[in-house]
Amino acid sequence: MPLGPQDFIEFDAKQAEIGRLLFFDKILSGNKNISCSTCHHPSLGTSDGLSLGVGEGGVGLGPKRTSGTGAARIEKRVPRNAPALWNLGAKEVSILMHDGRISIGDDYENGFNTPGEELLPEGLNSLLAAQALFPLTSATEMAGGSEENEVAGAVNDRIDYGWPIVAKRVRTLPQYGEMFIEAFDHIKTPDQVTITEIANALAAFVGTEFRSYDSALDRYLSGDKTALTPAAERGMDLFYGKAVCASCHSGPLLSDQKFHALALPAFGPGRTRRFDPMVRDVGRMGESDRLEDAYRFRTPPLRNVALTAPYGHNGAYQTLRQMLAHHLDPSGMRADWQPEDAQLVSAPWLAPIDFVAQADRLEMARLAASQEIDLPRLSEDEVEDILAFLDSLTGTAAAAQSFEIPSEVPSKLPLDQ
Repeated sequence: MPLGPQDFIEFDAKQAEIGRLLFFDKILSGNKNISCSTCHHPSLGTSDGLSLGVGEGGVGLGPKRTSGTGAARIEKRVPRNAPALWNLGAKEVSILMHDGRISIGDDYENGFNTPGEELLPEGLNSLLAAQALFPLTSATEMAGGSEENEVAGAVNDRIDYGWPIVAKRVRTLPQYGEMFIEAFDHIKTPDQVTITEIANALAAFVGTEFRSYDSALDRYLSGDKTALTPAAERGMDLFYGKAVCASCHSGPLLSDQKFHALALPAFGPGRTRRFDPMVRDVGRMGESDRLEDAYRFRTPPLRNVALTAPYGHNGAYQTLRQMLAHHLDPSGMRADWQPEDAQLVSAPWLAPIDFVAQADRLEMARLAASQEIDLPRLSEDEVEDILAFLDSLTGTAAAAQSFEIPSEVPSKLPLDQ
């Protein structure tokens, strides 16, 4: 069955329009210098074109972004590759982030398992809304350093202390205040707007705007047997057959929403378990604290994958061909990988830790031992066919970049262009 409107959460259009403005508005960041769109821009496949993102303190957009200067320069790279936003409003999505630290669940009796634990605000209408809260609290992403602004200082005390400050910034702008009253039945005056309505509006935008089910594959599944090229059709047969790609990349979104260890080349600051002082990335284990989850990462959905380079949880590979080659020969590709293969914004003061994990012999042995994939060998022609099939997953609207980007936002802060 092709993916279609029936597979998605229905969001309110007026709330989505507020979310559109907020998504591009730097008012949500601690220092008012970075927006959601900085790292998830439609022109960059809803990501940023970098292996590891440059958040708070950076300047510019995508691969042209710089690491900043002087006291405002970045203090740390974002630990992982900015994930694409396609189809995150699908009903079947139950877990988000490379390590799955945001999921549907009731461990904290609020419907979601998140880093906010029991401090999550009430009234969030979706997993997307819960996720929208956390870039605002991250020093490297949007909050800034603890001594730089009131949001970061508040978050430094407790994760939920910064959200009311952001909400007040937004609701006191007349245009936003009026829009919230119009879009939310329970909001009668602007002073009633909280971070919950802001998160729900962002979720409505992302969950609506970045739906994508108009690819050649969708047309093929809907009955148009000419929609796929012969190479793409052969690639589809391999994907669901001999190459066993669908053992992980399954279902309409082409993800099993589970975690697997591909043993990608290690670099960057990574994310670890709490109180782990090492520079490394332990993947799902950092969330679950289970040894068997070490170096496992969530299977990424593949729709529009041709638009979302670099690839892997840390953006280790610049092309789909390289990423496919790693799946076929993890050890060989890891051995051949070089630091210059990473798409990193220049930041010489971070150089001492950028690749320090590579020098840790024991860590590299643990990473290699974690490898869980062992796929059949493929010929060069078969590789070309699978790449053709992956190209067929690109949506028409996504390829055309037919997205409405505001010319200005209510805060009047500059937009990333």
